[in-house]
Amino acid sequence: MELPFAESYKIKMVESVRRSSRQEREQWIKEASYNLFNLKSDYVFIDLLTDSGTGAMSDKQWSEIMLGDESYAGARSYTKMKEAIQDIMGFPYFLPTHQGRAAENVLFSTLVKEGNIIPGNSHFDTTKGHIEFRKATAIDCTIAEAFDTTLNHPFKGNVDLKKLEAVYKQYGKARIPFTVVTITCNSSGGQPVSLANLKAVYELSRQYDIPVLFDSARFAENAYFIKIREKGYEEKTIRQIVREMYQYADMATMSSKKDAIVNMGGFIGIRDENLFRRACTFNIMFEGYITYGGMSGRDMNALAQGLYEGTEFEYLQTRVGQVQYLGQKLMDYGIPIQYPVGGHAVFIDAKKFLPKVPTAQLQAQTLGIELYIEGGVRGVEIGTLLADRDPVTRENRYPELELLRLAIPRRVYTNNHMDYIAAALKNVWDRRDSITSGYSIIKEAPIMRHFTVELEKA
Repeated sequence: MELPFAESYKIKMVESVRRSSRQEREQWIKEASYNLFNLKSDYVFIDLLTDSGTGAMSDKQWSEIMLGDESYAGARSYTKMKEAIQDIMGFPYFLPTHQGRAAENVLFSTLVKEGNIIPGNSHFDTTKGHIEFRKATAIDCTIAEAFDTTLNHPFKGNVDLKKLEAVYKQYGKARIPFTVVTITCNSSGGQPVSLANLKAVYELSRQYDIPVLFDSARFAENAYFIKIREKGYEEKTIRQIVREMYQYADMATMSSKKDAIVNMGGFIGIRDENLFRRACTFNIMFEGYITYGGMSGRDMNALAQGLYEGTEFEYLQTRVGQVQYLGQKLMDYGIPIQYPVGGHAVFIDAKKFLPKVPTAQLQAQTLGIELYIEGGVRGVEIGTLLADRDPVTRENRYPELELLRLAIPRRVYTNNHMDYIAAALKNVWDRRDSITSGYSIIKEAPIMRHFTVELEKA
């Protein structure tokens, strides 16, 4: 008999969670102004709002916390983190930051000016927010296949080289400080970018003398997909693939709360010493001294250890496998999702799920609210709310994809939880024809509104 798959870890500690009633959830979401971010965690049974900082650290990571050096300058923990980043990604210079958007803030303060153009593959919310806050413009150059959720394409995160070169030709080096490649591409459904595409983007960018930045939050999951989907990489280790990937990046930002499996932390990886020196000024202004950058020594130790654990094939096979398990359950029920399933989350196609809800009434947010009411499962909208308003016209932007993201925390839930999620969503699917209206905005922030928006029933 062939042995079945089993997780590559065992559980040492558990946390109790409370089951709530449907009546309670209906009241709680109303009090939260129908914003899933406003819910108290105690009101959530299974929390899939994000996979950022929500994972379970290992025994070795907890051991590293006890070894943290909290010296203000020149701590051993800084050296440990620096060596891990150089070993795994190859960057000779790095700056620690407290999380990914802080890394963007420091680097973009150094490089992005008003009127700049930043091409890339479906920039995520904080990336686009930092660009538009500086009165620059993000241009999406993702391949068209990414926006057909039914299409089986192995690398839907790929950059369309023709679109990218058209941007280069139109605006030129003077207005383009860098191109950003997000790995994996979150906004298009956690979809990976092939190594061939990473290389092609880098070579094209060199022709125009434009640097390439990797948004590296889920770089290890991206490497896993390269190993199992891209010809010629089947026998390579994850770390060998990662080192090859980063040959095609001049710099990187990292939210370490994902693939480094920590609750807080991030960094900037840099090849150019001059850029590193310039960025140091902003790191000191916004984060802290350059050898701690808003992080404690213990957190730097845990992050360094997590980078090694997150680039182990067995760990990634377990982690991505659980996401695939949930995705397959939903497909078996006939529920429309972004296919193939991504690495960190399952993305539900809300346009296909709730076609009777008008687009202006926030289909993906409506679906998220219905799933919460049904089973206490909290996801997050990747659609019109997240797309925000056009910074010039102030009109709503309606993206091609209206998605409900179910992001799976690392090493937290079992497949029994995945079965529960699938059943709750199936119940909503079975009554979808009765859902004909959504929600409208009553209060919103001028940028990145989805975090604090207040809604009412339309």
